[in-house]
Amino acid sequence: MTAPIAAIILAAGKGTRMKSDTHKVLHPLAGRPMLLHLIDSVAALDPARTIVVVGAGREQVEAAVGPHGADTVHQAEQLGTGHAVRMAEDTLAGFEGDVLILYGDVPLVSTATMRRMLERLHGADAPAAVVLGFRPFDPGAYGRVIADGQGHIVKMVEFKDASAEERAETLCNSGLMAVRAKDLFALLAQVTNANAAGEYYLPDIVMLAAGEGRHSAVIETDAHEVTGVNSRGELALLEAEWQHARRARAMADGATLVAPETVWFAYDTKIGRDVLIEPNVVFGPGVEIADRVVVHAFSHIEGATIATGASVGPYARLRPGTVLGEGAKVGNFVETKKAVLGPGAKANHLTYLGDAEVGAGANIGAGTITCNYDGYFKYGTKIGEGAFIGSNTALVAPVAIGAGAIVGAGAVVTRDVEADALCLTRAEQVAKPGWAARFRAMAIAKKAAAK
Repeated sequence: MTAPIAAIILAAGKGTRMKSDTHKVLHPLAGRPMLLHLIDSVAALDPARTIVVVGAGREQVEAAVGPHGADTVHQAEQLGTGHAVRMAEDTLAGFEGDVLILYGDVPLVSTATMRRMLERLHGADAPAAVVLGFRPFDPGAYGRVIADGQGHIVKMVEFKDASAEERAETLCNSGLMAVRAKDLFALLAQVTNANAAGEYYLPDIVMLAAGEGRHSAVIETDAHEVTGVNSRGELALLEAEWQHARRARAMADGATLVAPETVWFAYDTKIGRDVLIEPNVVFGPGVEIADRVVVHAFSHIEGATIATGASVGPYARLRPGTVLGEGAKVGNFVETKKAVLGPGAKANHLTYLGDAEVGAGANIGAGTITCNYDGYFKYGTKIGEGAFIGSNTALVAPVAIGAGAIVGAGAVVTRDVEADALCLTRAEQVAKPGWAARFRAMAIAKKAAAK
């Protein structure tokens, strides 16, 4: 394909069935708004323009797609898919290439399928348009595609306007199309709303082209790829399908999932070989895991990079900015945020490390916290290589613990500790013989006198 490419993504619908203040296409799938899944797939084609047609809730959609280089056009009235596509006509004035028409609530269309559509558009028989068809388990109210043995479209008809014989056809219209720009808007100008819904249907351009003696073609894809989302229930079903496929890919690539159905991935999770993932682990966006890492049960990891041989959990929470070096360990009920642990460093129990740098081989005792926030600003803590931080220690940032230093249990450290020093901040222990027995006797007598 040598022709430039433009994509028009329809996202003007109100999405009332979602019953949400968040625009339908911005609801997350695998930790990412549905619309951005689609924009990312389009971006792999290096399009000249990506245009999102917005309507209700336009401010939300415009803010979401702006950073990704997409333009937006406004469809003030929702008068059908044909009308929606026409909203992009002025923006594409002078564009001489191919146009992909996509839907913001159909997020999983792959780049490969988009390429197939464009390649078919440039087939030897030069179809006027290419329609992406599919065969769902239940064709229901989808529009039907009637095609001959060569994939040439004989007729396309919306379900509301279809005869009983046409409704018996199982090949359905996904709504996705590829059309040359010069053909697209010329044909759309001829579309009328003389149908049961009183709308301007995009698929009508196929039959209008046929009236001019030009055929269109249909290619098929799996129903899963063109699954649309109109409700939270449908979103949950699509999420389940996506997760099922992602788990299978993780295992095929060499990871062990002890209970696959309980592991939840994000859209960009990267996992190496011989990684062991125990049950009930959740990956948020931005996680990269190297080879031979163990993630124990009930851990939540987001925005973290984990090096070879490291161990996480159980019941650990790694927040964005966490980096675990080779062989590092973060154990049960440990939370990290913007914390870098060097190779072999350990924080095995009941610890919070925020805005911290922990040197190689350092040991963080149970109950240790970095006091990184004063209510207004964040401050950093540095712990040197081989340092030993005793249990129940509070490191009040900004503070640095030198390499090889030892901080005694129960310390509240407010000043830097030099390398190889011992830091003790608790008061000297005092024992008073017999004091507890005398106290009890006095208290018992006082209580008896009060009766």
